[in-house]
Amino acid sequence: QDYIDQCGFDPLLLDLMRVRVSQINGCAYCLDMHAKEALHAGETVQRLISVSAWREAPYYSPQERALLEFAELLTRMEETAEIDPVHEEMLKYFTKAEIANLTVAIAQINSWNRFVRSTGIVAGSYIVSK
Repeated sequence: QDYIDQCGFDPLLLDLMRVRVSQINGCAYCLDMHAKEALHAGETVQRLISVSAWREAPYYSPQERALLEFAELLTRMEETAEIDPVHEEMLKYFTKAEIANLTVAIAQINSWNRFVRSTGIVAGSYIVSK
């Protein structure tokens, strides 16, 4: 995570993505952690609560929407998924290098979700130390 955090991305953008992926994967500990970190960094409760319905909510930027779509696609990675339109949308807001780093970030949170869920770590105890 240190590498991704040093890539120059807005921390709120990364936290929003991490919350959404953790919702999809049902990882309560990671949801707790990344929601707390996002709130600490200035994210609003409204946007965190609504991120699972980001397509219908009017308060996400086009850049955020592109990343959330990309994150959902990579998290679910359905056999018939069409990546090209999603990638083209990402290119409107991110460079190819940034997309590569965001791909790593998405893979990373997916891996953490699976690791944490497999260990039985209990949600609610995370304390933001930043």
